[in-house]
Amino acid sequence: MTEVEVLQLLVSPAHRLAGRPSDGPSPGPSDERVPRAEVRRGLGLVGDRYYARPAHRNASVTMMASENLPEEADLRHTRRNILLRGIDIDSYIGTTISLDCGGGPVEFAVHRPARPCAWMDVTIGPGAQRALRGRGGVRCTPLSDGVLTLGPATFRVVAGADAVS
Repeated sequence: MTEVEVLQLLVSPAHRLAGRPSDGPSPGPSDERVPRAEVRRGLGLVGDRYYARPAHRNASVTMMASENLPEEADLRHTRRNILLRGIDIDSYIGTTISLDCGGGPVEFAVHRPARPCAWMDVTIGPGAQRALRGRGGVRCTPLSDGVLTLGPATFRVVAGADAVS
């Protein structure tokens, strides 16, 4: 087990970064960053734009390591849902992990990289897309119901032959 910190949670009903990056982001709701997120097995984060969407069932939740972002950047700039400090989440592709924020573990299958796109150069700054290659976070499927909250959490690898937590 590894102690980590959940720095930010983003549950957004709107897709603010759609269309052409040169047009800039759409205005989003003021409450996208939340202190608490409800997770539903196989569906995602309750209230998020990808919740229960068949096309996103294997990638309905995205996680990113804060160490890969400039200090002033946040999840609204990246379209990721969970920002973690203290773990290189990009190295856990192909594993099943759990995050326990104190209310019991929530398990996720870590499927594939969340590749940075051209929007990163607009929302974070020029060169961000290239700088985040291989460090843009991971796309996951929730395997259990639960609640995530901001603050300290325990990270554990539940399954995955090559992973060590």
